[in-house]
Amino acid sequence: MPLIIVPLGALQYLTITRPDISYAVNQVSQFLHALTIAHYQEVKRILRYLKGTLAFGLHYSHPAHTSLLGYPDTDWARCLETRRSTYGYSIFLGGNLISSSAKKQPTVGRSSCESEYRAMANTAAEIVWITHLLHELHAIPADRPTILCDNQSALFLTQNPISHKRAKHIDLDYHFLRELVASRKLVTKFGPPPFRLREDIS
Repeated sequence: MPLIIVPLGALQYLTITRPDISYAVNQVSQFLHALTIAHYQEVKRILRYLKGTLAFGLHYSHPAHTSLLGYPDTDWARCLETRRSTYGYSIFLGGNLISSSAKKQPTVGRSSCESEYRAMANTAAEIVWITHLLHELHAIPADRPTILCDNQSALFLTQNPISHKRAKHIDLDYHFLRELVASRKLVTKFGPPPFRLREDIS
């Protein structure tokens, strides 16, 4: 079954311009060391999906504004084997997607709030890096970067300076998100992501 490795490598490269297949490719890629006929069928299904959506892709237009907007999302404890969550984020500059990622979280989240908060923290880290890059290019955004999250509890943690006893198990490393909000370098608001992590084509 080694012939599957070649299409999977190409599919991983394709996720740069086709973020809609990131979740499905990620799920299949986890079994490269022990491929089965079922995985081969999943790869064929992804290829059939791509054949039917050749016109899909990232389309960039001249932005009317240069504000940074981040959308984190997570599927809490979706992996049946490890119960780890897969998180993802999309970052837009002036309405154009410039950065996206989907990864399995390294630890098991004890609540959906924790998983969403970790996703927000990773999104904030990427936004900070992009902001520094834009400053070096002398293309400073007019507005403060904003993160839209659909989890009220995680949103509350970013805006409330008092740590709740239920949130003490969250690693302290991720509380830099709250510091960014407190220093007015970042804004967090409630809002759904533009698209969910895709699993229906895997």
